[in-house]
Amino acid sequence: MTNLTEETFGELREIAARYPQPRSGLLPMLHLVQSVEGRVTPEGIQACADILDISPAEVSGVATFYTMYKRKPVGDYHVGVCTNTLCAVMGGDLIFDRLKEHLDVGNDETTDDRPGDKASITLEHIECNAACDFAPVMMVNWEFMDNMTPESAVQVTDDLRSGAEVHSTRGPKLCTWREAERVLAGFPDGLADEGPSAGPASLVGLEIARERGWTAPSSDSSGDTFGTADTKTAAVEQADTSRAESETVQEKGQEDK
Repeated sequence: MTNLTEETFGELREIAARYPQPRSGLLPMLHLVQSVEGRVTPEGIQACADILDISPAEVSGVATFYTMYKRKPVGDYHVGVCTNTLCAVMGGDLIFDRLKEHLDVGNDETTDDRPGDKASITLEHIECNAACDFAPVMMVNWEFMDNMTPESAVQVTDDLRSGAEVHSTRGPKLCTWREAERVLAGFPDGLADEGPSAGPASLVGLEIARERGWTAPSSDSSGDTFGTADTKTAAVEQADTSRAESETVQEKGQEDK
Protein backbone atom coordinates (compact mmCIF):
# COMPACT_ATOMS: atom_id res chain seq x y z
CA MET A 1 0.00 0.00 0.00
CA THR A 2 1.30 3.46 -0.90
CA ASN A 3 0.62 6.92 0.48
CA LEU A 4 1.37 8.55 -2.87
CA THR A 5 -1.67 10.54 -3.97
CA GLU A 6 -2.59 12.45 -7.11
CA GLU A 7 -1.41 15.58 -5.30
CA THR A 8 1.96 13.95 -4.73
CA PHE A 9 2.22 12.97 -8.40
CA GLY A 10 1.40 16.57 -9.31
CA GLU A 11 4.18 17.85 -7.07
CA LEU A 12 6.62 15.32 -8.51
CA ARG A 13 5.81 16.60 -12.00
CA GLU A 14 6.20 20.16 -10.72
CA ILE A 15 9.71 19.36 -9.49
CA ALA A 16 10.69 17.75 -12.79
CA ALA A 17 9.42 20.80 -14.69
CA ARG A 18 11.82 23.07 -12.81
CA TYR A 19 14.79 21.77 -14.79
CA PRO A 20 15.82 22.01 -18.45
CA GLN A 21 16.54 18.29 -18.24
CA PRO A 22 13.71 16.75 -16.16
CA ARG A 23 15.87 13.94 -14.78
CA SER A 24 17.90 16.62 -12.98
CA GLY A 25 14.96 16.78 -10.59
CA LEU A 26 15.41 13.22 -9.36
CA LEU A 27 17.14 14.12 -6.09
CA PRO A 28 14.41 16.47 -4.80
CA MET A 29 11.77 14.09 -6.16
CA LEU A 30 13.17 11.32 -3.96
CA HIS A 31 13.08 13.67 -0.97
CA LEU A 32 9.41 14.32 -1.71
CA VAL A 33 8.77 10.57 -1.84
CA GLN A 34 10.38 10.24 1.58
CA SER A 35 8.26 13.06 2.97
CA VAL A 36 5.14 11.13 2.02
CA GLU A 37 6.20 7.51 2.43
CA GLY A 38 8.73 7.84 5.25
CA ARG A 39 11.35 6.17 3.07
CA VAL A 40 12.11 5.47 -0.59
CA THR A 41 9.58 2.80 -1.53
CA PRO A 42 9.30 0.67 -4.68
CA GLU A 43 6.16 2.64 -5.54
CA GLY A 44 8.06 5.90 -5.16
CA ILE A 45 10.88 4.63 -7.37
CA GLN A 46 8.39 3.61 -10.04
CA ALA A 47 6.61 6.98 -9.86
CA CYS A 48 9.87 8.87 -10.38
CA ALA A 49 10.85 6.57 -13.24
CA ASP A 50 7.50 7.02 -15.01
CA ILE A 51 7.54 10.81 -14.72
CA LEU A 52 11.18 11.14 -15.84
CA ASP A 53 10.92 8.43 -18.51
CA ILE A 54 13.88 6.52 -17.14
CA SER A 55 14.14 2.98 -15.77
CA PRO A 56 13.41 2.05 -12.16
CA ALA A 57 16.96 0.67 -12.03
CA GLU A 58 18.34 4.14 -12.76
CA VAL A 59 16.24 5.66 -9.98
CA SER A 60 17.22 2.88 -7.58
CA GLY A 61 20.88 3.41 -8.42
CA VAL A 62 20.63 7.02 -7.23
CA ALA A 63 18.53 6.15 -4.19
CA THR A 64 21.07 3.55 -3.02
CA PHE A 65 24.11 5.75 -3.71
CA TYR A 66 23.27 8.67 -1.42
CA THR A 67 22.96 7.97 2.30
CA MET A 68 20.26 10.59 2.86
CA TYR A 69 17.83 8.30 1.03
CA LYS A 70 16.49 5.57 3.31
CA ARG A 71 15.14 2.19 2.28
CA LYS A 72 13.53 1.43 5.63
CA PRO A 73 11.20 3.64 7.72
CA VAL A 74 12.72 6.56 9.61
CA GLY A 75 11.38 7.78 12.93
CA ASP A 76 9.83 11.16 13.59
CA TYR A 77 13.32 12.55 14.13
CA HIS A 78 16.59 11.47 12.55
CA VAL A 79 19.49 12.03 14.95
CA GLY A 80 22.88 11.88 13.31
CA VAL A 81 26.05 11.95 15.40
CA CYS A 82 29.25 12.89 13.63
CA THR A 83 31.92 10.29 14.32
CA ASN A 84 34.47 11.56 11.83
CA THR A 85 37.97 12.25 13.09
CA LEU A 86 37.69 15.66 14.78
CA CYS A 87 34.23 15.15 16.26
CA ALA A 88 35.24 11.65 17.37
CA VAL A 89 38.28 12.80 19.34
CA MET A 90 36.28 15.72 20.77
CA GLY A 91 33.65 13.36 22.14
CA GLY A 92 31.52 12.23 19.20
CA ASP A 93 32.19 8.53 19.85
CA LEU A 94 31.18 8.92 23.48
CA ILE A 95 27.99 10.72 22.47
CA PHE A 96 27.08 8.01 19.99
CA ASP A 97 27.76 5.23 22.51
CA ARG A 98 25.71 6.99 25.17
CA LEU A 99 22.76 7.49 22.83
CA LYS A 100 22.84 3.87 21.71
CA GLU A 101 22.63 2.81 25.33
CA HIS A 102 20.05 5.41 26.33
CA LEU A 103 17.76 4.83 23.34
CA ASP A 104 18.39 1.06 23.29
CA VAL A 105 19.08 1.03 19.56
CA GLY A 106 22.02 0.36 17.29
CA ASN A 107 23.25 2.30 14.29
CA ASP A 108 20.47 3.13 11.81
CA GLU A 109 17.80 1.75 14.11
CA THR A 110 14.58 3.35 15.40
CA THR A 111 13.33 3.50 18.96
CA ASP A 112 10.33 1.52 20.11
CA ASP A 113 7.36 3.49 21.41
CA ARG A 114 7.20 3.74 25.18
CA PRO A 115 4.14 4.75 27.21
CA GLY A 116 3.94 8.52 27.02
CA ASP A 117 6.25 8.91 24.03
CA LYS A 118 5.04 11.33 21.39
CA ALA A 119 7.83 10.78 18.87
CA SER A 120 10.29 8.14 17.73
CA ILE A 121 13.98 8.58 16.92
CA THR A 122 16.24 6.97 14.36
CA LEU A 123 19.90 7.07 15.39
CA GLU A 124 22.77 7.04 12.92
CA HIS A 125 26.47 7.78 13.00
CA ILE A 126 27.34 9.98 10.06
CA GLU A 127 30.40 11.42 8.39
CA CYS A 128 31.57 15.03 8.54
CA ASN A 129 28.78 17.57 9.07
CA ALA A 130 31.00 20.42 7.84
CA ALA A 131 30.83 22.07 11.26
CA CYS A 132 34.22 21.19 12.70
CA ASP A 133 34.46 24.56 14.46
CA PHE A 134 31.60 23.43 16.72
CA ALA A 135 32.77 19.86 17.36
CA PRO A 136 31.40 17.55 18.55
CA VAL A 137 28.33 18.08 16.40
CA MET A 138 25.02 16.26 16.23
CA MET A 139 22.30 16.88 13.66
CA VAL A 140 18.56 16.45 14.05
CA ASN A 141 16.85 16.24 10.66
CA TRP A 142 19.97 17.94 9.22
CA GLU A 143 19.79 20.91 11.60
CA PHE A 144 22.91 21.61 13.68
CA MET A 145 23.23 20.87 17.37
CA ASP A 146 26.66 22.26 18.27
CA ASN A 147 29.21 21.58 21.01
CA MET A 148 27.33 18.57 22.29
CA THR A 149 28.13 16.40 25.29
CA PRO A 150 26.74 12.95 26.13
CA GLU A 151 24.48 14.62 28.69
CA SER A 152 23.15 17.34 26.38
CA ALA A 153 22.60 14.80 23.59
CA VAL A 154 20.52 12.63 25.91
CA GLN A 155 18.51 15.69 26.93
CA VAL A 156 17.77 16.58 23.31
CA THR A 157 16.50 13.09 22.53
CA ASP A 158 14.40 13.02 25.71
CA ASP A 159 12.83 16.36 24.80
CA LEU A 160 12.09 15.18 21.27
CA ARG A 161 10.44 11.99 22.45
CA SER A 162 8.33 13.90 24.97
CA GLY A 163 7.02 16.27 22.31
CA ALA A 164 8.79 19.35 23.71
CA GLU A 165 9.78 22.12 21.29
CA VAL A 166 13.49 21.93 20.51
CA HIS A 167 15.50 24.53 18.61
CA SER A 168 18.62 24.02 16.54
CA THR A 169 21.75 25.75 17.77
CA ARG A 170 22.03 27.80 14.58
CA GLY A 171 18.69 27.34 12.92
CA PRO A 172 14.94 27.10 13.42
CA LYS A 173 12.82 25.06 15.76
CA LEU A 174 13.03 21.43 14.76
CA CYS A 175 10.35 19.99 12.52
CA THR A 176 9.76 16.29 11.92
CA TRP A 177 11.90 14.30 9.51
CA ARG A 178 9.10 14.10 6.96
CA GLU A 179 8.58 17.86 7.14
CA ALA A 180 12.31 18.39 6.64
CA GLU A 181 12.25 16.08 3.63
CA ARG A 182 9.53 18.20 2.06
CA VAL A 183 11.73 21.27 2.48
CA LEU A 184 14.62 19.43 0.81
CA ALA A 185 12.25 18.68 -2.06
CA GLY A 186 11.97 22.41 -2.64
CA PHE A 187 8.78 23.30 -0.78
CA PRO A 188 9.78 25.93 1.85
CA ASP A 189 8.28 25.88 5.33
CA GLY A 190 8.93 29.57 6.01
CA LEU A 191 11.51 28.86 8.71
CA ALA A 192 14.70 29.48 6.71
CA ASP A 193 15.40 32.82 8.39
CA GLU A 194 14.54 31.68 11.91
CA GLY A 195 17.51 31.60 14.26
CA PRO A 196 21.15 32.56 13.63
CA SER A 197 22.78 31.07 10.56
CA ALA A 198 26.38 31.37 11.76
CA GLY A 199 27.97 31.22 15.17
CA PRO A 200 30.98 33.08 16.59
CA ALA A 201 33.45 30.30 15.80
CA SER A 202 32.55 30.47 12.11
CA LEU A 203 33.00 34.22 12.02
CA VAL A 204 36.46 34.48 13.61
CA GLY A 205 38.21 34.81 10.24
CA LEU A 206 35.80 37.53 9.14
CA GLU A 207 36.37 39.49 12.35
CA ILE A 208 40.16 39.27 11.97
CA ALA A 209 39.86 40.49 8.37
CA ARG A 210 37.77 43.45 9.45
CA GLU A 211 40.16 44.37 12.26
CA ARG A 212 43.13 44.34 9.89
CA GLY A 213 41.38 45.91 6.92
CA TRP A 214 41.71 42.85 4.71
CA THR A 215 39.43 42.66 1.70
CA ALA A 216 39.08 40.36 -1.27
CA PRO A 217 40.75 41.65 -4.45
CA SER A 218 38.46 43.26 -6.98
CA SER A 219 38.01 41.64 -10.36
CA ASP A 220 40.09 44.41 -11.94
CA SER A 221 43.10 43.70 -9.72
CA SER A 222 42.86 39.93 -9.65
CA GLY A 223 45.08 39.45 -12.64
CA ASP A 224 42.28 37.73 -14.52
CA THR A 225 42.43 38.98 -18.10
CA PHE A 226 39.85 36.60 -19.46
CA GLY A 227 36.63 38.14 -18.13
CA THR A 228 33.48 36.05 -17.90
CA ALA A 229 32.79 33.44 -20.53
CA ASP A 230 29.53 33.84 -22.44
CA THR A 231 29.09 30.22 -23.51
CA LYS A 232 29.71 26.76 -22.08
CA THR A 233 32.39 26.08 -24.71
CA ALA A 234 34.13 29.36 -23.93
CA ALA A 235 34.04 28.59 -20.21
CA VAL A 236 35.74 25.23 -20.80
CA GLU A 237 38.40 26.81 -23.02
CA GLN A 238 38.96 29.57 -20.45
CA ALA A 239 39.35 27.05 -17.63
CA ASP A 240 41.82 24.97 -19.67
CA THR A 241 43.89 28.05 -20.53
CA SER A 242 43.93 29.26 -16.94
CA ARG A 243 45.00 25.83 -15.68
CA ALA A 244 47.73 25.57 -18.30
CA GLU A 245 49.13 28.98 -17.32
CA SER A 246 49.05 28.01 -13.65
CA GLU A 247 50.92 24.78 -14.34
CA THR A 248 53.50 26.70 -16.41
CA VAL A 249 54.14 29.09 -13.52
CA GLN A 250 54.56 26.17 -11.12
CA GLU A 251 57.01 24.40 -13.47
CA LYS A 252 59.03 27.60 -13.91
CA GLY A 253 59.23 28.00 -10.15
CA GLN A 254 60.57 24.48 -9.80
CA GLU A 255 63.17 25.12 -12.52
CA ASP A 256 64.34 28.31 -10.79
CA LYS A 257 65.02 26.30 -7.65
